[in-house]
Amino acid sequence: MARCALLLLCVLIALAGCMAGPDPARDLHGPDGLPARAASVPEAVDGLEIGHRLTAAGEYELALRAYHRAAAQQGPTVDVLSAIGSVNLRLGRVQQAEQDLRRALEQDERFVPALNNLGVVLAEQGKWAEASLHFRNAFSFDAGRSQEIRENLRLAVEKSERTDYPDLEVHQLSLMRRGHGRYLLLAAPL
Repeated sequence: MARCALLLLCVLIALAGCMAGPDPARDLHGPDGLPARAASVPEAVDGLEIGHRLTAAGEYELALRAYHRAAAQQGPTVDVLSAIGSVNLRLGRVQQAEQDLRRALEQDERFVPALNNLGVVLAEQGKWAEASLHFRNAFSFDAGRSQEIRENLRLAVEKSERTDYPDLEVHQLSLMRRGHGRYLLLAAPL
């Protein structure tokens, strides 16, 4: 019993020491007793760089927030708008991505990432001829260095030149007269 009382007294004394307010003298001195120096705060990491890292990690919603912060800090630069458009594309927001990428290209019509990504957005919508144009420009301004752009261009040219319609059945059409001045169009599968 005496041991429990002694233990309880020690715990209460320890708690009382913890509850004491801040020591102003201690706040001015470091743990070694020397006067504390002001800590230097390194410059904040660029929101665009954070967004790129989050995009690489597959965190597209967080990347979009970082890119919007970068836009608030730097303004809507071609880099920021292109990045926002690219992330919107990854999130499946195709119409928004197209708007952002077109705004980026209004600032710099030779910006290769925006040209390529706008081509991808247009291809996603089945607009192969316009996508091909943007891929061609991206390929030209990139001097053909990017294998990805080269492959995108090849695919877009192939798709825009295709004239067959594989989803439709081929039919033989014929007209049948159905009275005075009336005709019926009949289709028979081949």
